[in-house]
Formats: sequence, C-alpha cells, structure tokens
Amino acid sequence: MSPEFLLTTLIVVLAPGTGVLYTLATGLAHGTRLSIAAALGCTLGIVPSLLAAITGLAAIMHTSALAFQVLKVLGVIYLLYMAWRTLRDSGALAVNSDDKGDEHPRPSLSRVVATGALINVLNPKLSVFFLAFLPQFLDPTGASTIPQMLVLGGAFMLMTLVIFIGYGAGAAWLRRHVVGRPSVMNWLRRTFAGAFVLLGAKLALAER
Repeated sequence: MSPEFLLTTLIVVLAPGTGVLYTLATGLAHGTRLSIAAALGCTLGIVPSLLAAITGLAAIMHTSALAFQVLKVLGVIYLLYMAWRTLRDSGALAVNSDDKGDEHPRPSLSRVVATGALINVLNPKLSVFFLAFLPQFLDPTGASTIPQMLVLGGAFMLMTLVIFIGYGAGAAWLRRHVVGRPSVMNWLRRTFAGAFVLLGAKLALAER
C-alpha cells in the first residue's frame, strides 16, 4: 500500500460530503455515542459501491443511463428528505434530552447506522469513483487484482471510519456550547438543511 494511496485517500475522506455532514449533525444533536453510529453507518454504506467496483457492476452502471439515473434520482430524493427533516426539527439536528417524555425521542443506534448507510448506498458516483480510483494503485507484479482491491478498499473504509469518528467527536464536544442556545441551533439547522439541498442539487446535475 503506497504512501500516495494513503495521502490521496486522506484528502478524499476529509473533503466535506453528505457523510461528513450527517456525522457532524448527529454529533451536534446527540453526542459522541450516536455520532460514532453515524460514522459506522456511512462507512458500511461504502461496501456495496466497493463490491460493485470490484465485480465490475460499476462499469455496467456507468454505461447504463437508466440504472445511473434511477439511483441518482433516489439519492436526490433522500437528500431532500434529510433537508426537510432537519428543518422540521425531526432529523439529525433534532436535539433531544434523555427524558422519556421528550418531544423528539432519541433515535436508536440501528436507525442512525441505517440512515448513514443509505446516504452512501444511494450515491451512484461512489461506485464509479472506486472503479476509477482503486486501479491506479494496483501493483501489476503483486497479487491478483481482486485481493489487492479488497485490501485498498478496506484501508479506505478504515480511514473513513476513523476520520468520521473524529468529526463526530469534535461536533459532540461543540454540542455543550450550542444546545442551550435556540438561536444558534436554529441557524445550524438552516445551514445543515441548506447544505443537504446543495448536495442534492450537485448530485442531480452529476453526469455519468
């Protein structure tokens, strides 16, 4: 595994995207524990795209306008749904207390993980990215292609998990300074909702 691969992966993972946004929002609203669940979900959401790239399904999707458009539309709808829930104070930034009678019950770990996974599963550009990205770092004199891509994909996922946990932990630390300030939370809610809309628009304009 080359230093170039690790450095490029670090840059890619650090770049703001839907997974980063969701992990930050979860950390701000619910603290460290659920932000780790969000990071885990976003990381698990990489698996289908990675397997698609390894098996060549990504190449099929890349050449099939219908398959790409269907997945893209589903992804855009889901991002707009996330924005709508955030604005309604019922999504990732619905700040909850630990009281059983709270208006917004704390989401379960499984729900947070599933939401994070769906964010990446419904991104058709991810499998195409892996198809273009991983082969650049294969060693032609080494093992066969599939084991090498599995190792590279595993390293990419591990780095994603670690960095996203760091993002979530930072947001959870900031939480104590903003949760008790409704004006700040309202501003954050609008900002995150707007970011989800922008990411949805970016995906809607994406070309194969």
